[in-house]
Amino acid sequence: MNTETYSKSQISWLMILRLFIGWHFMFEGITKIINPSWTALPYLLDSQGPFSSWFISMTQNPGLMSFVDLANQWGLLLIGLALTLGVFFRLASYGGILLLIMYTMSHPALLSVNYMMAFEGTYLFIDKNVVEIAALGVLCVFPTSRVIGFDSLLARWCPALVKYKLI
Repeated sequence: MNTETYSKSQISWLMILRLFIGWHFMFEGITKIINPSWTALPYLLDSQGPFSSWFISMTQNPGLMSFVDLANQWGLLLIGLALTLGVFFRLASYGGILLLIMYTMSHPALLSVNYMMAFEGTYLFIDKNVVEIAALGVLCVFPTSRVIGFDSLLARWCPALVKYKLI
C-alpha cells in the first residue's frame, strides 16, 4: 500500500475500521467458544433466505452440525484475530466476507420475513452483515495491515505473498 498518497487520518480511520471489524469477529467467536451449550442449530432452523432448505437440512445431521458449530466458532475467532493483528489480512477478509454472505443468505434483511430470533432493528436489504461485507471489501482494496500489522513483516520476508495478493 502506497501510504504517500493518503493522509494520516485516512490511513488511521481505515485501520480503526479494520480493528473494529476484527474485534467484532473475535468477540463473537470467543463468546461462542466459551459457551458450552452454544450451537448454530436454532439460527439454521430459523433460516428463511433463498437457501433455507439447505441450511435447515444441515440441522438433521449431528455430525455436520458439530462441524458447522466448530467452523463458525473458530472461523469467527481466527478471522477476528487475523484482522486485528494484520496477519494474512486479505485471506481473513475474504473468509469474513464468505461467512457474512452465508449469514445473509440464511437470514436476509427483508420486511416480509419474521424471524424467531429478532434483529436489533428493522432492515430492508442492508443489515450489519451487509455493511461489514462492504467494509471488508473496502479494506481489501486498502490493505492497512502492510502499514501496521504483521503483514508488513511478512511482505519483507516473503515478497511472493504480496505478489500473489495473499497479504
